[in-house]
Amino acid sequence: MSRSSANSLASACCTNGLSDIERAEVRALTIHSFTNQPVRLLRVLRYAARMGFKVEQRTQEWFDLAIERKLQETITPEDAGEELRAVAREERPAVVLKEWEEHDLLEAVNPVLAKKHPAYDAINHLMKVREDLFTAGFRPRLAAPMLLAVLGKLKDRELANALSKAGFRSAESEAALGFEEEVLEAQKELVGRKMKAPVDAFHFLEKLPLDQIAYLMAESSNSAALSKIRAFLNKWRPVRNALPIVATELEALGMARGAKFDQIIEQVFAMQLTGRGKTKEEREKILRKLSGIKEPPKKKEKEKKPAKGTDKAHAAAAMGDAAKHKHAAATAEAKHAAKGKPASVKPTAKHAATAFHGKRASSAKRKSHARK
Repeated sequence: MSRSSANSLASACCTNGLSDIERAEVRALTIHSFTNQPVRLLRVLRYAARMGFKVEQRTQEWFDLAIERKLQETITPEDAGEELRAVAREERPAVVLKEWEEHDLLEAVNPVLAKKHPAYDAINHLMKVREDLFTAGFRPRLAAPMLLAVLGKLKDRELANALSKAGFRSAESEAALGFEEEVLEAQKELVGRKMKAPVDAFHFLEKLPLDQIAYLMAESSNSAALSKIRAFLNKWRPVRNALPIVATELEALGMARGAKFDQIIEQVFAMQLTGRGKTKEEREKILRKLSGIKEPPKKKEKEKKPAKGTDKAHAAAAMGDAAKHKHAAATAEAKHAAKGKPASVKPTAKHAATAFHGKRASSAKRKSHARK
C-alpha cells in the first residue's frame, strides 16, 4: 500500500468515512465547511455525481443554507477554474454539469456558460469515443478535448475570456485555443498522399496524441480519416501486437536477430496490413523470400526392401505346392494300377497335333475312293 493510500485510509477511519462509503453518502464534516470554502458547493456535487452517491441529510441542510446566503457568489474565479479543469477529467462530466445547473451554480463557474449551457451533444460524443478507446485497449486522458466540448457553444472570444478568468496561464490558453487547428492539420496530413500506404498511416497515428485522435473521432466528418483511425484501432494494432509470432517463425527458419532481421519483420508487417501473410504457410513463403533462406531439398522415398526371410518363405511355399502336386499324381496312378487300368495321361501338344494330322489323312483317302 502506498503512503498516500495509507493516509487516505487513516483519514477515512478517523472521520467515519468508511461508514459513509457503506451508506453511499457524501458528508461534510462541520457546518463551516461551505462557509470556509464556498467552492465546496461545487465540489460536493461533483463527488456525489462521480460516485453515484447522495448528499448526507445534514450536509444537504448546510448546503441549502449556504445557497440561501448566496455563498456561491463568493467563489473565486481561480477556484471555479480548478473545478472546471476537474470536471473535464471526470468520467461522467455531463452528470456533474447538470447537477451544477440544477442548483444554479454554473454561473459561479462562468456566466456565459450558464447562459448558453454546456454542449452536451459534444460531451456525449466524446464519452462514446472514450468507451471505444477503452475497448481498443487504451486508457485515454481527454481533459483538453473535453474542456473544449464543455465550452463548445462559446465563441472564440468568449472561450478565450472564460479560460483567462478561470485562471489558465497564457501557454495553457493558447494550447486550448489552438487545439482544434492542430488536430485539423493532423487530419489533413493523415489523408494526404504520403499516408496512402497503410503502414505509413499506422506509424503516423501511432505517434499522434490520443486526445487528438479522440477529438477527430468525435468531431470529424472526413470519412477517409475516420476509416484509417478505425483500421488503426481495430485491425492494424492487433496485427502489430502479433509480430512476436512472426519473429519466432523467422528464427525457426534459421535467421539470427539483428538489423536485417528487424527490417524483414517490418516488411512482413507492411504486407500484413494489405491483407497478405494471414496464414502460417503464406508467411513462411514470404519470410523465405525476404531472407533468402531456401527450402530444404525433399528426400526421395526409398523402395521398401522385403523383410528378411520373405524370399525363403516363398520358395518353401513353392516347393510345398510342387510336392503336393507330385503326391496327388502318384496317388492317382496308384489307384488306376490297382483297378488294372492305365492311368489316363493328358495328351501333350505333340500328341494332339499328330492326331489332328492323322484325322486329316484318313479323311483325304475316303474322298479319293469316292471319286473313283
